[in-house]
Amino acid sequence: MSEPEQAMLPLPAPPLAADQPPVPARMVNEYLYCPRLAYLMWVQGEWADSADTVEGRIRHRRVDQPPAEFPGPVDLPEDERLHARSLTLSSDRLGVIATLDLVEVEDGTVTPVDYKRGKRPHVAAGAWTPERVQLCVQGLLLEEQGYPCTEGLLYFCESRERVRVPFDAELRAITLDAIHGLRLLAAAGRIPPPLEDSPKCPRCSLVGICLPDEVGFLDKGQVVPPRPLAVGRAEALPVYVQTQGARVARSGETLEITVEDAPVTKARLMDTSQVVLYGNVRLTTPCLHELMRREIPVTWLSHGGWFLGHTVGTGHKNVELRTAQYRASFEPAFCLRLARELVAAKIRNARTLLRRNWRGDAPPEGALADLKRLVARARHVSDLGELLGIEGAAGAAYFGHFAGTLKAHGGVDAFNFTTRNRRPPTDPVNALLSFAYSLLVRTIAVTLAAVGFDPYRAFYHQPRYGRPALALDLMEPFRPLIADSVVLQVINNGEVGVGDFVRAAGAVALKDEGRKRLIAAFERRLEQEITHPVFGYRVSYRRLLEVQARLLGRHLQGEIPEYPQIVTR
Repeated sequence: MSEPEQAMLPLPAPPLAADQPPVPARMVNEYLYCPRLAYLMWVQGEWADSADTVEGRIRHRRVDQPPAEFPGPVDLPEDERLHARSLTLSSDRLGVIATLDLVEVEDGTVTPVDYKRGKRPHVAAGAWTPERVQLCVQGLLLEEQGYPCTEGLLYFCESRERVRVPFDAELRAITLDAIHGLRLLAAAGRIPPPLEDSPKCPRCSLVGICLPDEVGFLDKGQVVPPRPLAVGRAEALPVYVQTQGARVARSGETLEITVEDAPVTKARLMDTSQVVLYGNVRLTTPCLHELMRREIPVTWLSHGGWFLGHTVGTGHKNVELRTAQYRASFEPAFCLRLARELVAAKIRNARTLLRRNWRGDAPPEGALADLKRLVARARHVSDLGELLGIEGAAGAAYFGHFAGTLKAHGGVDAFNFTTRNRRPPTDPVNALLSFAYSLLVRTIAVTLAAVGFDPYRAFYHQPRYGRPALALDLMEPFRPLIADSVVLQVINNGEVGVGDFVRAAGAVALKDEGRKRLIAAFERRLEQEITHPVFGYRVSYRRLLEVQARLLGRHLQGEIPEYPQIVTR
């Protein structure tokens, strides 16, 4: 005979502390649907819109109104019907808060009504358990305030049906267990594992943040490759303003860019992912406030492209990620292990670029062999100083043959290149490389901040005032893949010519028109799709940078054993 199953007593959450916010009723719904989703949204402050969430907000517009006065429990009328919208209630004992869409009073009994998008599901209880529990939380809050409440109603907007939900003993027990479970989960400070091959994941608005298949694939070695990221295409793009004396202002839902007597240039706010300002460009205060409200970052650069700083709104709320980042950055062994793989991936990608784009009769076998040997050495160094030496040797071998990938135009070697130099660049190719690298580090820095990292605390590049060291870390493997490839494209396709540069005091810089063409090529490159070398699905470079940033976070928080590097063949 099998041993009898041991009964488990429900564990209540501790009382709500004075500095702890109550849990929204909606998070209890999400906890029953997927504990990981609730943790991401409530504890780590993650959010992403989908068609479902946008439609849900539209459906709620009718009920999201300023609440009217609502009578107390002893003042409820016995023979009169009342209703109130957007009534907010909370309970310190339960540790929850809810804004009730609609409250109806009839015959002295109070009934909460919760609006749901979509049609009524054809299930025995009339609705799914998470929806019924969310409604029951509202009922418990009403009872906590002294109102008689025995049932609630779910209204499904698409089918225009009401579903009656009795608050029986079973539903109350499930609801209390869910409330305590979520609060204990948040207090524990450890994110739950992702669902395995769940049909819930593809339609989840946070699938691109949660990365359930990717985490499972890297952590547990699943044989089945991850499903393609089911996230909406990001149509918003950066707005670059580099004309000196330009003014950026807001007019309704539009950015208006004016330059003296020139026609006004407009960009819709909904199509803007970030605003990049070069040099003497003015940004009005009302416009800046709206950009911060929408979490659209503003990047400030000097006229020459030197990074000055970012302006963002309140920033990301994920304190756990930054704590893990800071903790790991003070562990020499971790920093060395991650830095070795970043540099090795960079050298491998540089070698691939030379091999693929060589324009001579025979590829430089000597340089390719040297780079391959340096990859192996980079993976076995014992300190960061030695790694810096190997990276320098690889850079010398790579850039020593970089000219062999460039096309001469009209028989004139306008883009003569012998070695990498900067601060300032002394030839057109170095000017293009420096500007492309500044575009890449800015893009990655904005991505890291949006994910929740501190871009200034890194593992390989040492912290220095004003330098986004973590962005420099993560960009290493992407230098050849994105920045160097863009430079090759604009030179070999003739998009940038010798007349697009200005020379002064031994330095070479891009003119405004040349910058515009390089920026356009850079943005096209970010939109280009590749096959992910680890997961096998198609993804754009722009999305890939975000995925890599999130995977680094998963690695730092112990969800995956290694940070996967992007290496092309």
